Amino acid sequence: MQEEIPDRPGVANLIEALNLRRNAIIGFALSALFTVLVYAYRVMFIGEVRGQAGTPLSFLALAVVLALTLGALVTAALTLISVRNLARDLD
Repeated sequence: MQEEIPDRPGVANLIEALNLRRNAIIGFALSALFTVLVYAYRVMFIGEVRGQAGTPLSFLALAVVLALTLGALVTAALTLISVRNLARDLD
């Protein structure tokens, strides 16, 4: 015999309740802005340093990694804040 599973709200409701879309937009926008500033500072203002390897293309690859990692981190932090606020509202 199979036990009947009660109807549960879908994942879409959870994503909406946690404001995940808004958090991701804010997180990746802030990380993109920060990454552009860091890349511009390193490549345009500092330029080439004698004895140090690295081209603007290699710094661009590092900038992509920074943007994606920082965006995910900020999104996770904002989502944790949303979880905390939602838990407080349920109490």
